[in-house]
Amino acid sequence: MENEVIEFDIGLGGGVGSSGREVDDDGVDIEHPVDDEDMIDSPQNISGGGGFGGGSGEIYLPEGDLLDLEPYEGMEFESEEAAKAFYNSYARRVGFSTRVSSSRRSRRDGAIIQRQFVCAKEGFRNLNEKRTKDREIKRPRTITRVGCKASLSVKMQDSGKWVVSGFVRAHNHELVPPDQVHCLRSHRQISGPAKTLIDTLQAAGLGPRRIMSALIKEYGGISKVGFTEVDCRNYMRNNRQRSLEGDIQLLLDYLKQMHAENANFFYAVQNDEDQSMCNVVWADSRSRMNYTYFGDTVTFDTTYRSNRYRLPFAPFTGVNHHGQPILFGCAFMINESESSFVWLFKTWLMAMSGRPPVSITTDHDTVVGSAIAQVFPETRHRFCKWHIFKKCQEKLSQVFLEHPTFEADFHKCVNLTESVDEFESCWLALIDRYDLRDHEWLQTIYSARRHWVPVYLRDTFFAEMSITQRSDSMNSYFDGYINASTSLNQFFKLYEKALESRNEKEVKADYDTMNTSPVLKTPSPMEKQASEFYTRKLFIRFQEELVGTLTFMASKIDDDSEIIAYQVAKYGEDHKSYDVKFNVLEMRATCSCQMFEFSGLLCRHVLAVFRVTNVLTLPPHFILKRWTRNAKSSVNLEEHASGLYTNYLESHTVRYNTLRHEAFKFVDEGAKSLDVYEVAMSALQDGAKKVALASKNEGRAVMVNGRSRDDLMRHRSSYNLSTGRSHMTAGQSLSEEDMDRKIGELINDLESANQKCELYRANLLSVLKEIEDHKLQLAIKVQNVKISLKDGI
Repeated sequence: MENEVIEFDIGLGGGVGSSGREVDDDGVDIEHPVDDEDMIDSPQNISGGGGFGGGSGEIYLPEGDLLDLEPYEGMEFESEEAAKAFYNSYARRVGFSTRVSSSRRSRRDGAIIQRQFVCAKEGFRNLNEKRTKDREIKRPRTITRVGCKASLSVKMQDSGKWVVSGFVRAHNHELVPPDQVHCLRSHRQISGPAKTLIDTLQAAGLGPRRIMSALIKEYGGISKVGFTEVDCRNYMRNNRQRSLEGDIQLLLDYLKQMHAENANFFYAVQNDEDQSMCNVVWADSRSRMNYTYFGDTVTFDTTYRSNRYRLPFAPFTGVNHHGQPILFGCAFMINESESSFVWLFKTWLMAMSGRPPVSITTDHDTVVGSAIAQVFPETRHRFCKWHIFKKCQEKLSQVFLEHPTFEADFHKCVNLTESVDEFESCWLALIDRYDLRDHEWLQTIYSARRHWVPVYLRDTFFAEMSITQRSDSMNSYFDGYINASTSLNQFFKLYEKALESRNEKEVKADYDTMNTSPVLKTPSPMEKQASEFYTRKLFIRFQEELVGTLTFMASKIDDDSEIIAYQVAKYGEDHKSYDVKFNVLEMRATCSCQMFEFSGLLCRHVLAVFRVTNVLTLPPHFILKRWTRNAKSSVNLEEHASGLYTNYLESHTVRYNTLRHEAFKFVDEGAKSLDVYEVAMSALQDGAKKVALASKNEGRAVMVNGRSRDDLMRHRSSYNLSTGRSHMTAGQSLSEEDMDRKIGELINDLESANQKCELYRANLLSVLKEIEDHKLQLAIKVQNVKISLKDGI
C-alpha cells in the first residue's frame, strides 16, 4: 500500500468563485476573486472548440491568425471567453501562466462588463489573518507571487463585442522555456481523448506511472501530453472516489442484511467528523469460528491500492489445517490514517473474542506498523517478503539491467543464509559488490530487516511449510474474483463466490483426508503414525522430511548428562551442518534451522537424530493439533497415539535412551585406568547376572510403592501390618513364603487393573475418534448436497 500525498482537482472554470465585492465611482460592482495561490495546482479540462462557459468546464481555443498575434489595445473578440482563451494561448507561447484578477458587473442587470487577466505571479500572497486563524495549514505552499504587472484588460462594447482596453507586456521574473510550459497551471489540460485513454487503461489495471508512459508515447513527448503525472493520479483518484460515493449505501445495506440473517455476523462502521462513513470491518460466523481454530497467525492484506486492486478493500486471512488460505474478516478502508487502522485492529480483535494472534504479516507500511504496535504489542509483526522482492524490482530496475546476477545474489542473501551473522556478512558483501551502500531504499529495508528477513523470524510460528518460499495466504484468497476493474456494485457477488469456492476446496480436502490412504514410503512406525494424524497435504510435507533423513548423518558432539548435542549434515557435506540438541528424558529436541518453531513440522535434522537414538514415534508435543485432521475437534485425540502399541514404543524408547546414556558414562569412567577397569568389569558382570535374573522373572514386580521386595523383606519384622489397617489381628504374623505370595498376588491384581484401565481408556478414545470422524463425514455430505442443489438451480 502506497502512502502518497493526494492532490485534489479544483477546476478553474470561466467564472469567478466566491469573492469580495466593492463599487467603483461609476456605480459598477467590482469583483476580486479569492486569492488562489493556496489552491493546489490542477489541470483544466479541454474539449476542442466552443466557448468558455462559466460552468461548462470547457476552454475556447483560438483559431487561425489569432494563434500568432500579440495582444494590443483595441483588439476585438466575439466574447469574454474568446479573449481569455487568446491571452492564455499567448501566455503558453511566451512562457507564463494566467489567471482572472478582477471583474466589473453592471448595477443595472448584474452582467459582467469588464475583465482583467493577469500573470499568475501578479500581486503578493494575501496574508489576511482571518483566513488562517481558524485552521491549521498542514502543508504550507511555496510563495510564488512576485508582484508581476503583466496583464490584459477587456471591456464589453455596446455591440456585444469585447475590446482590449489595456495590455502590459513586461514581466519582472524569468519566463518558462517551451519544454516546461506544460507544467504551468493554466496550461495543464486533460483533453477529452486523453480522459478516454486514461479511463480505458485504468480499467485494465494500469497505475498512473504506466498510464503516463503510454500517453507520452502516444502524444510524442510529455510537453505534448499537456499535463503531469500528478494530474493523471488525481484524475484517476477522483474517478474512484465518484464511483465509491455512489456505492457506499450498497455496502451498508449488504452488511445489515447479512446481520439480519445471522446474528453472529459482525460488522462495525467508523464515521468521520461530518458523520459520513469512512471505514467498515466485518466478519461472518464462519470466519469468527475459523479464528478459534487457526488464529495463531494472521495476514492483513494492505495491497488493495496496488495495480491489482482498485477497491479500498483489505481482508484478514490465515491458513487452515490443509495449508489453504481461510478468511478471518474484511475491512473497507476509505480513510487510511494511523488512527483509522488502530480503530480497525481494535474492532476486529473484539470480533475475534479479544485473543490476539501469535504473528501477523502485512505489506511494508509504516502507518500500519505503528497501529499494529499499539493494538498487538505482543504479536510478532512481519512484512511480506514477496512484496519487498517485488518492490526491489521497481526500485533497483537500473541495477537489474546493468547486473544480471544481482537478483540471484539478492535472493540467495535473504533466503539461503542460515544465521544472523551469515546474513549480515552476506549483505555487506552484496552492497559492496554492486556499489549500493548509499542506495536509500536498500538502507530503508535493511533497517527493517528484523521484520522480513527469515533468519530473524524463524523463532516465531507463521504456519508456512517452507522458510524460503512465499506464503500462499498473502494476496491469494480472492485471486480470480476481485481485480482492477471490480466495482463495489460487483464486489458482493464476487466476494460470496470466493467464499463458496474456498469452502468447497476445504470440504474436498477433508473428504480426501478421511477417505483415502497415503502411500507409505518407509516401514517406520513414525510414518504410519503421522499418516493417521496429519491431514493429507501436511502428511505429504512431513513425509518429505522423513524420507530426507536417509541422506543425513547425525554425529554426537557433546553430552552433558541430560542434553546431547548432535551435528547433522548430508553425506559428504560436513561444511553445511545443523546443530540439534536432544533432551533424552523429556524427549524434546531443537534444531538450529528452527523449522518446527516456524512451521509446526519437525525438520529432517531432528528426525535424523530420532532415527539414530531409536525414537520410533513422534512425541505428542511435536504434533500440533492445528495441522491434524481433528483440528476442529473439541476432543483431544493426540493422547491416543495409535493405541497401546505406540505408548509401549515411546516408553521403551525412553528406557533405551536412558540406559544407553548411563552406560556410556559408566564406560568412560571405567576405562580411565586398569584398576578402575577391573572394578567396572566386576560390577558389570554382577549387574548382568541381576538383569538376567530379572528378565527370567519378568511379570513379577520387583518394586512396591518405590521400594524393592528385598527391602520390604528386610524390614518385615518391624512392619506392623495392624497400623497399615491390615486385616491381620494383633499377635498374628506371616511367614516369609506367605509374605512373598501375598505381595505377588497384590502386584498381579494391580497390574491387571492397570491393564484394564488402559484398555478402557484406549477404547473410549477410539469411540470418540470414530464419533468425530462420523461428524466430519456428515458435514462433508451436507456440504456436497448444498453444492449439488445450487448447481441444479
